Amino acid sequence: MKDSNFLKEHNARNLWHPMTHPADSLANPPQIIVGGEGVHITDVDGHRTIDAVGGLWNVNLGYSCAPVKEAITAQMDKLPYYSIFRGTSNDVVIELSQMLKDFFEPDGLSRAFFTSGGSDSMEVALRLARQYHKIRGAAGRVKYLSLKKGYHGTHTLAASVNGNANFRTQYEPMMPGCFHIPAPYTYRNPFNETDPEKLAQLCLAALEDEIAFQGAETIAAFVMEPILGAGGVIPPHPSFMPGVRDICDRHGILLIADEVITAFGRTGDWTGSRHWGVRPDMSCTAKAITNGYFPFGAVMISDAIAEVFEGDKTGKGAIASGYTYSGHPVGAAAAVACLRETERLQVKDNAAARGAQMFEGMTRLAKTHEVIGDVRGGHGLMTAIELTSNRATKAGVDKKLIATLHQVTYEHGAMVRTSGSNIILSPPLIISEDEVARIIDALDAGLAAVS
Repeated sequence: MKDSNFLKEHNARNLWHPMTHPADSLANPPQIIVGGEGVHITDVDGHRTIDAVGGLWNVNLGYSCAPVKEAITAQMDKLPYYSIFRGTSNDVVIELSQMLKDFFEPDGLSRAFFTSGGSDSMEVALRLARQYHKIRGAAGRVKYLSLKKGYHGTHTLAASVNGNANFRTQYEPMMPGCFHIPAPYTYRNPFNETDPEKLAQLCLAALEDEIAFQGAETIAAFVMEPILGAGGVIPPHPSFMPGVRDICDRHGILLIADEVITAFGRTGDWTGSRHWGVRPDMSCTAKAITNGYFPFGAVMISDAIAEVFEGDKTGKGAIASGYTYSGHPVGAAAAVACLRETERLQVKDNAAARGAQMFEGMTRLAKTHEVIGDVRGGHGLMTAIELTSNRATKAGVDKKLIATLHQVTYEHGAMVRTSGSNIILSPPLIISEDEVARIIDALDAGLAAVS
């Protein structure tokens, strides 16, 4: 590896970073992370911090998960690559498909379509939704509904169902036929409603209204995250997702759950859909499926949809979607090992306990720091605080303040993620009680620096 002087000199010079302005990366060079162990990361200067971001919501088992690393190494020696396009398969992807069938059985999902990541998974699910209706003779069902503030990836179709202007404006026009309803976001919503249950009902009424306006016979699917993640950790009232399921059923609309973040234990349950007692028609997964050690994803598909495709005699059920790396044997081996370890450790239970601790800690900080306008979480290890320069008006804060808070928190031992005025916390699910306490203390120091 090049020495630290070389790395610092060339940091962001020849590299464009995702989700940021190239000029900002040059003016404010990113932290250079060179090591990871347990729930800690180490930068090029040897500074060691707790990773309160969990990579990008994906390193559920931390950075020292030997079973996954060993599975990757062994598979590289055995079969480093082969395609699973028509006519070929591999042993490990077959094993994984059975494991995923068992894992997702309570969600009513039994078939797996493998991808390279979350954006791929969403793109495939959206395409399959339209195809499903065409096979059934309802070719007019081509539109999608989703939530404002929702995030579903960066592919053009997936980005078109995104509900955040930050991921849309510079790339418009997006794909036609994508429409959005208000999210059950109690801190900011067009109804000025702060009661979660009442807001859920208002959002469900907005969904019914949009379906009536568009025409149910034109809508293929409704897409939602069980708990909105990148939009700032927005958990709905428990009545919301079941209400969506009921509306979709009554109107013949598929429900696609974006579980790229929420699957595999992060919510304190094995899936976000299960957390709310809902069975979706399809579920998009990625991220924690390999603990972030290999780019991999899967769309999980219900029996009802599978029967339509597998029973088709017209040829319309032929799937013309897929990726070079779909079902990659090394990724599949990583996923097999990761799923075994995830279940062995029962990480959902620790996520629930530590998530409650994190949420209580952030609520406590809000009583001390006026800059905190809202605290969201309480459902596993998904927590956010939204900062404001004025609690009465809910005005946002200056970017320089966010940068200062981020740096001071980092210096005090915790890497956190910033998104607009939100500070998002999503540490590995193996994190300890003491380590959560240290994250809270580090963030306390960061908040004190800007209060």
